[in-house]
Amino acid sequence: MIRRHVVVRGMVQGVGFRYSARLEAARLGIGGWVRNRADGTVEAEIEGDDASVEAMLAWLASGPPESIVEGMDVAEREPVGEGAFDVAD
Repeated sequence: MIRRHVVVRGMVQGVGFRYSARLEAARLGIGGWVRNRADGTVEAEIEGDDASVEAMLAWLASGPPESIVEGMDVAEREPVGEGAFDVAD
């Protein structure tokens, strides 16, 4: 089990990014959360097995079709055993 903190930059708000991320997380069995930040980025923490987290990171790097991802910062975090994935406001 691994956990990653992610900040996604670009045109990532107002394009359904968080809700699409929730669907992808459910498909992959990822726990964690995603939220918009005041600076226009999207922030997430994702947790799961190595392969699922890597797949989710790949998805976040491109996002839903309406988004334009310009960059992404990823940092390791300690897993907390989070099984659900939430969209925060």
